[in-house]
Amino acid sequence: MDANRVLYLSRKDVETLNLPMSDIIDALNKMFLEKGEGRVEMPPKPGIHTRTNAFIHAMPAYIPSMNAAGVKWISGYPENQKKKLPYISGLLILNDPETGLPIAIMDATWITAKRTGAATAIAAKYLARKESSSVGILACGVQGRNNLEALACLFKIEKVKAFDIYPEIAQRFAEEMSHVVNADIEVVRSPREAVVGLDLVVTSGPILENPSPVIEKDWLAEGSFASPVDFDSYWKGEALGQADKLATDDIDQMGYYRKIGYFKKTPQPYADLGEIVSGRKPGREKAEERTISINLGIALDDMATAILIYKKAGERGIGTELPL
Repeated sequence: MDANRVLYLSRKDVETLNLPMSDIIDALNKMFLEKGEGRVEMPPKPGIHTRTNAFIHAMPAYIPSMNAAGVKWISGYPENQKKKLPYISGLLILNDPETGLPIAIMDATWITAKRTGAATAIAAKYLARKESSSVGILACGVQGRNNLEALACLFKIEKVKAFDIYPEIAQRFAEEMSHVVNADIEVVRSPREAVVGLDLVVTSGPILENPSPVIEKDWLAEGSFASPVDFDSYWKGEALGQADKLATDDIDQMGYYRKIGYFKKTPQPYADLGEIVSGRKPGREKAEERTISINLGIALDDMATAILIYKKAGERGIGTELPL
């Protein structure tokens, strides 16, 4: 591309490319291996906070082996849902690692949704039992959908239980996602029913600085795996404390969040996913282990996904070239 031009990919463009979830999972697996080997660059994400429980974060990262460098400017505003606006929105800029020039600007909403589900699948690949076949989804919005889709790429899902504070959303989720994962989805009336006795559990509500968690000690069964996508918003400290192994996607970022008030009752992680994927720390070792991975959402996820989108857009001639 001309050095004086940049490729713009709208949300429609990104969605039209329809990058398969399996490709994103593969890319993230390679990225976490690189992270575990220390071959990436990612500073902790700075941010501003204009409303309670809301954030706007800058997320830069560089993956040399993928030739992927850039930054995501992303916001999360829980109150937007009352205004019929998206909770998550943002833009992502890719740069040429050799010259530093911007080569693409793209909508980050679809990327954020898909890569978050893919990161859960990576954590489950190493921390869940291989024969896991039942899933509990608590909060049936965008992340509930993408996490379930990603898990179905790696596990033979036979049963799903779905809970949402809005039953009509859970019902729509069940009707639509049952065709995506080819499994029966039962709408349940309480959070407990979406946790107890299930192999894989995902909580995917909004991230809250001062949550009122509901998941109790002993709800998560021995041998089960959980992915709290919403940090610890759904989980009481005693429940998280039962984990035989509690991991995260980036230890430094969890430390940062702990300093500003999150994870007050959450145990320290024993490893991050890079250490686990690279074999530096063990994943699941025993069938009866309770395992949890609290993925914070890292810029490396975004760059590993965005570079695939950029290449596919070039191959298919999708997007608009703009002058710099």
